[in-house]
Amino acid sequence: MTFSLSVAEAMAVLMQYRYLVLFPLVVFEGPIVSVLAGFLATLGIFNFFLAFFVVVTGDITGDLAHYAIGRWGRKKFIDRWGKYLGITSERVLRIEKHFEKHKIKTLLIGKISHGIGGIPLVAAGIARMPIGEFFLINLAATLPKSLALLLVGYFFGQAAAKINSIFEGVAFFMAGILILFFIAYYFYRSRKNENTL
Repeated sequence: MTFSLSVAEAMAVLMQYRYLVLFPLVVFEGPIVSVLAGFLATLGIFNFFLAFFVVVTGDITGDLAHYAIGRWGRKKFIDRWGKYLGITSERVLRIEKHFEKHKIKTLLIGKISHGIGGIPLVAAGIARMPIGEFFLINLAATLPKSLALLLVGYFFGQAAAKINSIFEGVAFFMAGILILFFIAYYFYRSRKNENTL
């Protein structure tokens, strides 16, 4: 989940309201806020370990919100918007089968790819992945990711603006790779179907 908030605005809000806003900012903005929290820990504004706990809790809450959208908004979403997005009941069945075989890999890729991470989380909900399993896999990925982001902020916090642009660049790169993968897969499946006819 993201909304538009500059690094300077996020820093100012965090410095003024501290833990009161850290949780919701992590839920909506994620990685850059975690980096800023690490930097603010070097200044004594945050306790590093308490910030780590809040960051992990916020990140997992965002994951669960994405999951809930897929799981409980599934029927309404597909009925209302599916035709515009090319989501059919058959595709939902394919998503479910994909998650049965590759759930851990898919969720881990979603966790490390900033920008497109919400798609696998919603897909997990659509596939009705058991919520306990979803939670544990995401927690296992969130703990090292959150710690790494806080440590980046703690040791390299002055470069937070550059880090944000790096995240955006990585997100676009990962999205491009994902799009190319799906295009290649589509052509592969089309060719395979032609050969079987």
